[in-house]
Amino acid sequence: MKKKSLLLMLTLLLVLSAFLAACSSGDSADEPADTDTEPTEENTGDEGGDAEGDTGEAQTGGTLTYGIDAPPEGLFNWAFYGIQTDAYILELMDEGLIQYDENLEPQPNLASWETEDNKTYTFTFEQGVMWHDGVELTVHDWVFALETIADPDYDGPRYANVQTIEGAPAYNAGEADSISGLNVIDDYTIEVTFDEARINNLVNVWSYPMSRAQFEGIPVAEMSASEQVRTKPVGLGPFKVDSITPGEAVIMTKFEDYWKGEPNLDGINVQVIDNTTTVGALGNGDIDMIALQPVNGPEVEELENVEIVTYPGLSYYYVGFKLGTFNAETNEIVEDKEKYADVNLRKAMAHAIDRQSWIDAFFFGYGSPVNGPVPSNHWIAADPEELPTYEYDPEKAKELLAEAGYEDVNGDGFVEDPNGEEFVAKFSHYATGNPTFETRAQAIVQFWQEVGINAELEMAEVNLYYDMIEKDDPSIETFFGGWGTGADPDPTALWGSDQLWNYPRYKNEESDQLLADALDLEVVGDDRDARKDIYVEWQKMIAEDVPMIFIAELEEIMALNERVQNVEYDVSGSNSPHEWSIAQ
Repeated sequence: MKKKSLLLMLTLLLVLSAFLAACSSGDSADEPADTDTEPTEENTGDEGGDAEGDTGEAQTGGTLTYGIDAPPEGLFNWAFYGIQTDAYILELMDEGLIQYDENLEPQPNLASWETEDNKTYTFTFEQGVMWHDGVELTVHDWVFALETIADPDYDGPRYANVQTIEGAPAYNAGEADSISGLNVIDDYTIEVTFDEARINNLVNVWSYPMSRAQFEGIPVAEMSASEQVRTKPVGLGPFKVDSITPGEAVIMTKFEDYWKGEPNLDGINVQVIDNTTTVGALGNGDIDMIALQPVNGPEVEELENVEIVTYPGLSYYYVGFKLGTFNAETNEIVEDKEKYADVNLRKAMAHAIDRQSWIDAFFFGYGSPVNGPVPSNHWIAADPEELPTYEYDPEKAKELLAEAGYEDVNGDGFVEDPNGEEFVAKFSHYATGNPTFETRAQAIVQFWQEVGINAELEMAEVNLYYDMIEKDDPSIETFFGGWGTGADPDPTALWGSDQLWNYPRYKNEESDQLLADALDLEVVGDDRDARKDIYVEWQKMIAEDVPMIFIAELEEIMALNERVQNVEYDVSGSNSPHEWSIAQ
């Protein structure tokens, strides 16, 4: 295929994507639900203010219908959830000790704290905060959560947020009956000691209590499958769960004893809708608010009864390479995959992708190319000119392939590997029923084919997809994904050589050391600029090594019915749902 035909393909994709967006308003559409559903680090912001829907004196009463365009996985507890659709539910029904302001600075929520040395912190809990079952929150619920996550039978991905507490590794290894760094002073006061002083101990530590009463008697290994997580979750937030219809709906009513005051709304009904009906559902008033997919943006903008609210995002999309496997018993990455070990091969595959055309075709003006592992809205992000970049350059891609020994031996138009064996790049993407997902994935495959790399696409069902990636399923070689970063800029949980969420299985001692130095008070003290300088050096290293191809960063997009009031957004997320209201 010549460049002219590739550009023609993208032009056709633009037309196709616009057509699919237009079709999404039809009531007769029968496509399954879809979403860009990726794991995210916690975004616990509770203070909105930059972007907002209609504001005014809050009215009380009424039920808001909150749409989500893919079924939740059904892990309705912060300690176990993995995908964004579950987080949408959790943000309505539960909350943590800390909230974040519009500058991503931590602020007290369920607890306040003090420290003199950034190693030992004293937390003081709010008194009179009630769980939805009427039991009062105490520090024992937080200790229970920390011990659950540190337990060797814990099957979730949050151990990184606990392991720096003094004694947590010994507890995790079964060598201790408790975590020595947790010192309960009374029901509302606890002293937490970390293994060393770090600048981010506060924002990194797991800050979500778990109801000790609700989980009493349930072995840790069985918690993620229990009704307390799946169908009858209990939280501390402004709305309590009344019923869950798996894959379809979560019905919530206001929690009258919510500690910040009785919510304005009577309830929130979370409804799973078919993505192809999003525009019609908004236009007809069937849903009041939804996180909008860019493909639907242009048509939703034309609706008179709906406002689109955008705010800065902290997420990015990428194409990852599987460079090894993760040993869950030792929490170590084993570099045992050779297929994409050559960095010039990875660079060639990066240069082959026309990111801007791809973004234009599938994200409709709501995104831009990103060149590293930190979204540009974050304060630690390197300036673009500081990073190695991989602009669309098919000839450069071909040169790099040749340098790495990838040549077309048999004349079929595709390169063989350096041993003369057939080389096929297998690319995986999640499938949700949205036809644009397969189209955009096929576009990446076609970019690679254009430079002589034979490539095949495999679409995997979304609720199995990340499990396959986490477990290093042999069928996963290169894969599409996305990450959201939290208030804490530390990327160790995604890039450390001992981390489950290091999906490419990138192992680099120098990278680990830079990430450690950025947290070391003896290295950076409280100098924010010194910390950023280290993170910039780290971003340069990642961009040079290309364990993943960084594709795009997006704005966050919310669609709000005109009757929705007092909903506000900034980079930290939305304001508290107890403040939301609807016009009666």
